[in-house]
Amino acid sequence: MNKYDLIVIGGGPAGYVAAIRGAQAGLKVACIDKRQSLGGTCLNIGCIPSKRLLHSSKIYENMKEEVDKHGIEINNVTLNLKNMMAGKEEAVNKLTQGIDFLFKKNKVDKITGFAKFINFNQIKVGESIYEADRIIIAAGSIPSELNKIKIDENYIISSTGALSLNKVPKSLAVIGAGYIGLELGSVWQRLGSNVTVIEYMDSIVPTMDEDIANIFYSYLQKQGLNFRLSHELLSSKILDNKQIELKIKDLQSNKTVKQKFDKVLLSIGRKPASDGMGLQDIGINLDEYGRIIVDEKYQTSLANIYAIGDIIAGPMLAHKASSEAEALIDILVGKKGQLNYNAIPSVVYTSPEVAWVGKTKKELDLCKLKYSTGKFKFSSNSRSKVTGNIIGEVKVYSEEVTKKILGAHIIGENAGEMIGEFVVAMEMGATAEDLALICHAHPTLSESVKEASSISAYGNTIHS
Repeated sequence: MNKYDLIVIGGGPAGYVAAIRGAQAGLKVACIDKRQSLGGTCLNIGCIPSKRLLHSSKIYENMKEEVDKHGIEINNVTLNLKNMMAGKEEAVNKLTQGIDFLFKKNKVDKITGFAKFINFNQIKVGESIYEADRIIIAAGSIPSELNKIKIDENYIISSTGALSLNKVPKSLAVIGAGYIGLELGSVWQRLGSNVTVIEYMDSIVPTMDEDIANIFYSYLQKQGLNFRLSHELLSSKILDNKQIELKIKDLQSNKTVKQKFDKVLLSIGRKPASDGMGLQDIGINLDEYGRIIVDEKYQTSLANIYAIGDIIAGPMLAHKASSEAEALIDILVGKKGQLNYNAIPSVVYTSPEVAWVGKTKKELDLCKLKYSTGKFKFSSNSRSKVTGNIIGEVKVYSEEVTKKILGAHIIGENAGEMIGEFVVAMEMGATAEDLALICHAHPTLSESVKEASSISAYGNTIHS
C-alpha cells in the first residue's frame, strides 16, 4: 500500500500548485495525472500553446503589414507553419519539464494514469492502490460538445486540434464567440484563413463589459473576422470534397443558410472532467452541470476530500485555479487561506487584448449601485502614439461617494499586464483617487490608468 498525507488528482494549474505547496508545508504528497507531461490542459493543449501561436501569428502579421510604417522594408515574407508549430512545442516542453523539476525539487511523487476512487481515502491507478489522509480533486475540464456536431479532430476540431493544424485552412468556421474561439480564430485569420465566427447569442464574450465588447467586436471585424451573431447551428455534413457543410439559422429572421468550410472549430466552452473517477459511487455530490459541490473551504460532501479549479463552480481560469490551490493548502495546514473572487482578472489575448476585473456596467446597474465612470482613450496617451498602438481605452467604475474601485476594463495592447494595477488596488482597498494621485512613469501606457482614475474620482484629467 502506498500511503501519503495528501494525494492530488490532476497535474494542471490547480493540481501541481497544490502538490508543490503541500510538500513545501511538510506533507508527503503524490500527484496523479493521466498525462505523462504535467501542466494539465493549460500548459499542454490550452493557455500556453495558444498564447505562443497568438504571439507568432502577430509577428507574422506585423512583418507583412506594419513594419513598413517604421521605415523597415522586408520583401517576400513567407509562413513556415511547421517551424511555427515546432516553436510552440518547444515552449510547451520547457514549461512542462520545469514542473517535473519542481516536483523533484519539492519531493512530490508523480503518478501517471487515470485515478479512480475505491473509497473515501483509497485511489486505484492501473493495478496500484494509493491511500491518503486527505485528497484534493483538481481534474480540470474538457471541451463541451453539441449533439448536432461531433468532434473528430479531422474535419470538426476542438481547441486541441486547432493548435496542431499542419496547414492553414482556406476557410474556418468557429462555433462560439467566447475567449477560446476568438483567440484561435484570430491566429488562423492572421495566417491567411477566411474565418467565420458563428454565435447563438447576439454579442461576443457575454461576461465582458458591454461597451468594451462593442469596441472589441468592431476591431475584430476590421481585422477580417466574419461574424454570424444570433445564429443557431442546425446540422453539419461532411461532403465528398472533404469540406464541411453547416446549416445555420438566423434567429432574428428565421431564415436558414448553408455554408461550406474546410475546418470547423467547436468552441462553445468547457465542462468539468468529473466522469469516470467514481465520485458519486463514494458519495461525492455533484451539481446539475457535473461540478463538484464544495463549501467555502473547498470541502466536498466527504470530510477528507476537497476540490478546486475547473471542476468546481466559478470561472474556468488557470490563475483562479492556482489561487484556490494556495488558499486550500493554507486551510489544510491551519492557516486562514482565502480567495477574493471579486478580484479575479480575465484576459482575452487577441489584438487588441481585453482585460477586466470586478463589476461590469450591467452588473452595477442590476445591483442599483451609484457609481462614477472614468474613461481614457489610448489615442490620448503619448506612449501609444509613438508606438502606433492607439487602439483602445481604460475604463474604471468607482463608488460614487467613497470612490472605492468597483470594476476596471481595458482594451488595447498589453491590457493583460495593465489590469494588474487595478487588481492590487481592489485587493488593498484603494480608491480611484489613490490611483489618480500615484506618480506613474512617463511615457507609459499605465498613465492611462491614472488618467481614467482621475476622471472617475474628480470628473476631469489633464490629457483629455
